[in-house]
Amino acid sequence: MAPFALSSLVLTAQVDLVQQLDRVMSSLESLSAGNWAWLGVSIHLVLTVFMVVRILSTQRNTGIAIAWLVLLFAIPFFSIIAYMLVGEPYLGKSYKLRNSQAQNMLKGVAKRQDIQLAQVDDALPKRYQGVSRIGTYDTGFGVYDNHRMQLLTSADSTFDTLIQDINNASALILMEFYIIYPKGRVQEVFQALIEAVERGVECQILADSVGSFSFFTDDWYEKLVEAGVIIHQSLPVGLFKTLFKRSDLRNHRKIVVIDDDIGYTGSFNLVDPEFFKQDKAVGQWIDLIMRIQSDNAVSVVTALAAVNVTDIGAESTSNLQQLGFRIENNINMYTRKLYRPKPAINDINDKASGYLARQISSLNLSDEYGHDFKASEQDPDYEVDPDPSLPPYMRAIANMPVIDNVMAQVIPSAPRITEHVIYNTLLTIFHRADHRILITTPYFVPDEALLAALTTAAKRGVEVTLILPEKVDSFFVQHASQASYSILMEAGVNIALFKGGLLHAKTVVIDDDYCLFGTVNMDMRSFYLNMEISLALYTPSIVEQVHTCQQAYLTQCELLNLEEWESRPTYKQLFDSGIRLFSPLL
Repeated sequence: MAPFALSSLVLTAQVDLVQQLDRVMSSLESLSAGNWAWLGVSIHLVLTVFMVVRILSTQRNTGIAIAWLVLLFAIPFFSIIAYMLVGEPYLGKSYKLRNSQAQNMLKGVAKRQDIQLAQVDDALPKRYQGVSRIGTYDTGFGVYDNHRMQLLTSADSTFDTLIQDINNASALILMEFYIIYPKGRVQEVFQALIEAVERGVECQILADSVGSFSFFTDDWYEKLVEAGVIIHQSLPVGLFKTLFKRSDLRNHRKIVVIDDDIGYTGSFNLVDPEFFKQDKAVGQWIDLIMRIQSDNAVSVVTALAAVNVTDIGAESTSNLQQLGFRIENNINMYTRKLYRPKPAINDINDKASGYLARQISSLNLSDEYGHDFKASEQDPDYEVDPDPSLPPYMRAIANMPVIDNVMAQVIPSAPRITEHVIYNTLLTIFHRADHRILITTPYFVPDEALLAALTTAAKRGVEVTLILPEKVDSFFVQHASQASYSILMEAGVNIALFKGGLLHAKTVVIDDDYCLFGTVNMDMRSFYLNMEISLALYTPSIVEQVHTCQQAYLTQCELLNLEEWESRPTYKQLFDSGIRLFSPLL
């Protein structure tokens, strides 16, 4: 009887369910067109109210909030979907937690080694001590002195110098890039890495999964992995991942660390400009990168390595576990002498970086054969004749001399981690400028506060000059940028449009003694959405070199005239102003 009773119960439930569905369908069929319309309006109203509350409660930037509200009422359902996917700068709870844990590991090692990462040099001019504390407060990195720096101004000089450093590496090579494009001279870098691995050098690459998509699908990726280069994807994307974090938040950093003493950072991606984006009709990309050398126990090179290890550790739980395991065991076994074992060929998803402890150690390291890993003794003064194929203005800045005793600070930024640090730094130095502000950036989409800082500076007598590419590879950024030209020129700001290609260098020179140099564009994406890295330079001689490059770029520029600019057709001005409404989202 029991089985029969159970069958009867299931059958009764099925009948009841069918009857309920029939009643629901009958109710829906009885709705008139007017009722359907009211239902749609009600749903739209509820969703709109929910989204307004969500935007106002989560968006800290007023411009971004207003832009999303405009979209919400202009294109209701599309904007709701768009906001849920890309509206909030959220890297993901797990990523943020791993990032925090990796930073804590770094701080723990520093504490045990009695290393002061947040030190501020007493020789720093008082007018910049407050500015430096903004970076130290948000990032934990202070101002370090006694660096040798060389400004590399062309792609060929960068490749030549980088490959020579890789060939001379004895222990460790770290690379982190937004774009790796496996064409042209980049393949020479790959070959040098393979040869370095064969010598027993640990080589690790962290590349953005979107910016370096062509690299991850290229044969060179497989060759490097098979050779033993450890490669990690930064911020991988996917349909499922998009539901939990924004896929358009990218790792825009450019970092190279070699052994204990050499580092690179700047605007230069690992691309050969003769092959990269030649179909965009904007000309070759022109970049700057700084080669940094220091024998100090704590330096800019140490900070770059710390940023890199944190980024790798945050990518996966296995990376974080391997990092903690290697650091903890190395310290417990060898106390202050942080032994780094010879690396094996590792799988991309299973191995992490175990090099942070060595990077922040104040002692020389030993390999398993008992040899000391000494700081590189190679001569960084690569004196070669300028490439005759370079334009004359580039030949004039081709061989910048090495500058000694440079004082500098690394300032990394990332959404919801240190998102305001660069923005606040820029506002502060703009307001403190006495006689000169010179900015080079490929993408210029300022908000009201930045516009006010620049126009106010011009009105109080500071010479403010913007060097921007005449053409960029983003249609909307181009027009959003143009919308601010009149406001700036009316206040006395000079706007120079570079005609020699896509000027991709990102530099800010303040007076004669401060420069912000690195990967940050002058737009909200760099300030709030991307992972960036900047180098604050406090030594006048290196600042003057960057200024010399800017002056060389100016020789290839057309200076805009306010009267001529405002004489453009009205529809063009209206279009620029319309695009500007959405500039906080670009």
